[in-house]
Amino acid sequence: MTIIKEFKDFLKEYKVIGLAVALIIALAATTLVKSVVDNLIMPLVTPFIPGGAWQTSTFSIGPIVIGWGALLGAIINFVIIAFVVFLIAKYALKEKKVTKK
Repeated sequence: MTIIKEFKDFLKEYKVIGLAVALIIALAATTLVKSVVDNLIMPLVTPFIPGGAWQTSTFSIGPIVIGWGALLGAIINFVIIAFVVFLIAKYALKEKKVTKK
């Protein structure tokens, strides 16, 4: 029984359950943000992209083909998720900034 007690203490000390819940919520939020980018933001950008198919838009330099449409979508996803994490850290945690001495 000591191993089971040690395991429970480990879960409590390192807050593994809370971390697992946060991971599940983060995955759901990522899916939501990706949907917002793909279905709301990028259709507004599409008229400015030649051909209109932003996900498959590419730029060729000789034999090198750069898929900038997919890259643009990934960058927008990242910026939105990073901003949401910033807001959560700023308002939900309400920690003061660390000042240099």
